Amino acid sequence: MKIYQEALQLHERRRGFHLITGEVIQAIPQLREIRTGMCQVFIQHTSASLTINENADPTVRQDFEMYFSKVVPENDPDYEHDYEGADDMPAHLKAAMLGSSVMIPVRNGNLALGTWQGIYLCEHRNRGGGRRLLITAWGE
Repeated sequence: MKIYQEALQLHERRRGFHLITGEVIQAIPQLREIRTGMCQVFIQHTSASLTINENADPTVRQDFEMYFSKVVPENDPDYEHDYEGADDMPAHLKAAMLGSSVMIPVRNGNLALGTWQGIYLCEHRNRGGGRRLLITAWGE
């Protein structure tokens, strides 16, 4: 079995849901050496998250942001963790809901995503800064 691991530093993005599939693939060229395996993408932050969803229509990403802003509003007076601003605790809650990693099968050297699937960086802060990912791929 082959195991590869690469770190990826993403540039800062505005709050929202951003497709990063191409950046992930580019960061781990060794993926081409795996016929059958798995790839895990892990984000090393607690106020941003990862998910897999629709990669074609950008209104899906806009609707994601709208939905999560309604479900986890800013300025809730019950939040105690607000040292870094009104978007701080909501960002942690959204990240907990979506998760810190995605697992994708590898088939014939490619991520075996569905036709309309892409990997999203879910940026929950107004100014989250650059984000670090750790990408691990393994298989035969």
